Amino acid sequence: MVFVLGFAFIANSQPVITGANRTDMYFPLLKKKRIAVVANQTSIVGNRHLIDTLLASKIRVKKVFAPEHGFRGHAANGEKVASGIDPVTKLPIISLYGKHVKPTKKDLKGIDMVVFDIQDVGVRFYTYLTTLHYVMQACAENGKPLLVLDRPNPNGHYMDGPVLKPGFESMVGLHPIPLVHGMTLGELARMINGEKWLRTADTCLLTVIPVQNWDHNTAYILPVPPSPNLPTQESIMLYPTLGLMEGTIMSMGRGTDKPFECFGAPWLKDGHYMFVPRNIPGKAVNPPFLGDTCRGFLLTDFARNYITGSRQLYIEWYEMLLNACPDKQKFFNPFFDKLAGGTELRTAILNGTSIKKIRDSWKEDLYRFEYQRSRYLLYPFIPGVGQLKP
Repeated sequence: MVFVLGFAFIANSQPVITGANRTDMYFPLLKKKRIAVVANQTSIVGNRHLIDTLLASKIRVKKVFAPEHGFRGHAANGEKVASGIDPVTKLPIISLYGKHVKPTKKDLKGIDMVVFDIQDVGVRFYTYLTTLHYVMQACAENGKPLLVLDRPNPNGHYMDGPVLKPGFESMVGLHPIPLVHGMTLGELARMINGEKWLRTADTCLLTVIPVQNWDHNTAYILPVPPSPNLPTQESIMLYPTLGLMEGTIMSMGRGTDKPFECFGAPWLKDGHYMFVPRNIPGKAVNPPFLGDTCRGFLLTDFARNYITGSRQLYIEWYEMLLNACPDKQKFFNPFFDKLAGGTELRTAILNGTSIKKIRDSWKEDLYRFEYQRSRYLLYPFIPGVGQLKP
């Protein structure tokens, strides 16, 4: 069962209002209830954190669930996020990353409703979607209603890449959706319910507070970095392509001031950009090629000038780098197939399959997914529009 409250299409010349900012729509639902909140540093209402906003309004927040990177967003990728007490609010923080990915019955004891408010970037392997899935699973199993405060998808204007194949489910991908899915987390929550993707027979009692004054062809600049290594709008636009490249022996600039705005390696002979990865607390722990000088390409201007409005992954970069690699058999690492959601893309690149044939191999699945997801969209989507509206 799904409820969508306060939804209306309004001209996009108006300021974008996130679900969290529509307090008049969901505060009445929280009155006199004991609340658990799934949140991180992106969970803001205006210039104030959602937790502070709820507490100031006398809403009974009992605990916080934290995704990858932690409640305050200070943990590097893959870094252990410990449970504990938040020093500011004194609320108990329960980590949902690592071995404890799903709230337990004990975690939800004494809770009347769970609120989810996290900014996503629209890529299947970005783990906030997986966290949403496990929260929905726990709510369904324990009879707890879930309220999702929706936020725009900054890469929500296109779909691309292979659909995840059965047997490749992991923390970086649980659902049979494209690598770039073109949906918000609110829409995906509806789809998870509607397609019965939860691991139990139950569906989650779900309410979505939608974004106002936004559609899938409207650009959206994130007010808060969604994770430590996506600090800029350029890195967020490049992430669908460069995030997948972390399944290779290349560096994506982790441990530099340009993470996910560049790529390179010590053995790469071509390239105009030099960088040296280093350890940066809260951002990079033992990044690839730590302390080595890497040659490669800085893509900041490319992102600004060409990726705005783009509707594709730049797979051609992979073939170029593979051909430059001194040992082609070591170019990909085992993580690539998890990120890609199958073996087909890696095999095609290794075999020298043309970019056109690779892209054509996705078309049928993408058409099928576009029809499948149409039942769950909350915001207009115009296929084939090349440029984002400001």
